[in-house]
Amino acid sequence: MDVAIAGGHGQIARRLASLLAARGDRVRGLIRNPNHAAAVHAAGAEPVVCDLEHSGAGAIAEAIEGVDAVVFAAGAGPGSGTARKLTMDRDGAVKLLDAARAVGTTRYVIISSVGAESPPSGDDPFSVYLQAKAAADAAVAGSDRDWTIVRPGRLTDEPGAGRVRVQVEPFRGEVPRDDVAAVLAAVLPEPRAFGATLYVNSGDDPVAAALEAAL
Repeated sequence: MDVAIAGGHGQIARRLASLLAARGDRVRGLIRNPNHAAAVHAAGAEPVVCDLEHSGAGAIAEAIEGVDAVVFAAGAGPGSGTARKLTMDRDGAVKLLDAARAVGTTRYVIISSVGAESPPSGDDPFSVYLQAKAAADAAVAGSDRDWTIVRPGRLTDEPGAGRVRVQVEPFRGEVPRDDVAAVLAAVLPEPRAFGATLYVNSGDDPVAAALEAAL
């Protein structure tokens, strides 16, 4: 499989790239900052400079031309203001969706967040973040792509245990980024995940078994 990961320098993105490359997939990591190219390459992905926030549809389409799947792993980051939550977490995801449609890429996976199913109405950065995620998810779910929305709980940098809980109903918890990447790698080629919104946190089951139970 040929996969493009938007936000290719992100922590989950690089973990995912390593997993995909190890099993023989070809990976492109879309990055805004050319200085991140070496780290993306070290993770097993081909770095492609494409600023999703400021690029037009044509440039994004060119960056993902020929891929089988795209993963939206980009985000404005915890230190950003409310404006970038909208231009990156919401609009960036929609731009990637439009580009996927333009080049005929059918598979679209987006990393969202628990809480996006019922975002708060406030104007503080975290509330706006969840509102942006909810809007992006709605655009993806309303599209004609083979989409999957993955909504993890609180992310940690603990080493992955390879054991998770996955379900289609919201639930809260925490999960290592390693294990989120493992779930994404398993979900990408899985046709039963098309059209599914999956909540992911640490649990007792190996990734394959947890996905089997949820799907």
